[in-house]
Amino acid sequence: MPDIALVGEAWTVEDEETGRPFSGSAGYVLDGMLAQVGISRRDCFVTSVFNIRPKPSTDIKNLCGPRTLGIPGAPELLKGKYVLKEYASELERLTQEIIAASPNVIVALGAAAAWAFTGSSGIRNSRGAICVASRLTPGIKLLPTYSPSAISRQWELRPVVIADLDKAKRESVYKEFRRPKREIHIVETLADLSWAETRYLYKPKLVSIDIETKLEQITCIGFSPRPDVAIVVPIVSAEGRSFWSAADEKIVWKYISDWCKFPSLFQNGLYDIQYLWRRYGIICPNAIEDTMLMHHAMQPEMQKGLGFLASIYTDEASWKHMRKITTLKKDE
Repeated sequence: MPDIALVGEAWTVEDEETGRPFSGSAGYVLDGMLAQVGISRRDCFVTSVFNIRPKPSTDIKNLCGPRTLGIPGAPELLKGKYVLKEYASELERLTQEIIAASPNVIVALGAAAAWAFTGSSGIRNSRGAICVASRLTPGIKLLPTYSPSAISRQWELRPVVIADLDKAKRESVYKEFRRPKREIHIVETLADLSWAETRYLYKPKLVSIDIETKLEQITCIGFSPRPDVAIVVPIVSAEGRSFWSAADEKIVWKYISDWCKFPSLFQNGLYDIQYLWRRYGIICPNAIEDTMLMHHAMQPEMQKGLGFLASIYTDEASWKHMRKITTLKKDE
């Protein structure tokens, strides 16, 4: 059985002529990327969400219509557009194909493929992060990424998809869903701070530092002395008030100031360092590493945000898009 399933969106003119997905220029682009990470298309199960060509033009919107004509219960594929009932059999066929192939990981190539397995076509927010398929084939690992046709239009996306395919290759070795184990300690008392310093922050070799800000003040600051441990110091409560009493807050900032003197690593550290100095008079004299700058030096054509770096270099979930911001009323 193949360990990787490559699922495209819909057939092109060339696909219709050959009866196989990725037969034309998109297939040429796909094969080149697969070869670069050491994957052969022959070793993968390859299909499309719709094994038909949208007509009259090869555009996925030609398979869609208003909600009233869409597949009952299915989410919208495009804004205000739903896959027509007559194409429900394509999703049924896709489901049976994937169940029969039983891959360790599905690579959803394009927004329609991501929609089929998750119900969301927001490919930019989900690409590169391993998740579990929630629709059609629940429980199978899924990796959404851009389609080969999108790369033909935006060649700068090619190295991103190559990185995603390399991750798919690693994930194809095992069927189970794995996440790195983390310990996140939120310190809430002075005793917690003392414990964290004694156990984790006594002369560490390198500390990763990150601040969160809102309304020109730091809301919390995190320190990570090793990949599996993080210490989070809250500064402002959810209600917008100081988390600490006036007397305790002075001690808290002394701890923070001391911890910022360790050899440190940042993501876009110029922002954090200047913020700590200008707003709170805290210096970071031993800032020696910056993940954003290192990534930019290696991959100058790629995005540099932390969420993007995590999708390339880690096995974390797409946490940047998991949090929902809720506005509280005054009486809440």
